[in-house]
Amino acid sequence: MYFGYFLRSLPNPDQIYIGFTQDIQKRVAAHNNGQSSHTSKYKPWELVSYIAFSDRSKALSFEKYLKSDSGRALAAKHF
Repeated sequence: MYFGYFLRSLPNPDQIYIGFTQDIQKRVAAHNNGQSSHTSKYKPWELVSYIAFSDRSKALSFEKYLKSDSGRALAAKHF
């Protein structure tokens, strides 16, 4: 399975991160352990939501959409 996911910074709730992974628990732990330069300064993170896909290309397309203006608006409204 492939996962598109949303994280929210606990100390800075306006900071969100959108990502893609095959192992959601391991990836969230990596963000919280400071293993990603993009997210280390806003840790700890909480997992807000994720969506599972059986197809890698669909998961990557979904992640790309969520990073667009309309995708961020959808995330802000629903998550």
